[in-house]
Amino acid sequence: MTEIHTPRLLLRRWTDDDLVPLSELHADPEVMRWVDDGSVRDLERTAEDIERWEEEWDDEGFGLFAVELLGSGELAGVTGLSVSEFLPEDALPDVQIGWRFARHFWGQGYASEAAHATLEFALQDRGLDRVVSVPRLGDAASENVLRKLGLAPTGEMNHPVHGVPLVVHSIDLTEFEA
Repeated sequence: MTEIHTPRLLLRRWTDDDLVPLSELHADPEVMRWVDDGSVRDLERTAEDIERWEEEWDDEGFGLFAVELLGSGELAGVTGLSVSEFLPEDALPDVQIGWRFARHFWGQGYASEAAHATLEFALQDRGLDRVVSVPRLGDAASENVLRKLGLAPTGEMNHPVHGVPLVVHSIDLTEFEA
């Protein structure tokens, strides 16, 4: 089982106990406004997300982690790697990094800490050459995390399904400072 420990977090695979806290995170419109079309997700859709993420782990050898606080064991959010199917041709077949955290964990550096550990995992454990991220235009918090990680903007596009504007960022992992 793949686990990553940081000073404050445990990044791990999903368990049945994660469904309710993740569905609560997915029910918050402020959290979800930056994800896909901005809609909240119910318990059933959240269960489908977890199932899809676990399948990606099995198929690709990476996926989205559950992010747990080491001190309390509380589920704080999601971070990890995924194969994007909608990036422009010049960005494919890159792997995408992403995250989302419950609102009461915002502003505490958890997203940066988890994403940094995920980039180290991509480079050192999975041997990836490049990672991209495609936050929605205007997502200043994600832009801040991306700057800290060294991902640079490389272009803009609209999401092919939801039509929202996205900013493509990338990093060559040979330049990543672990």
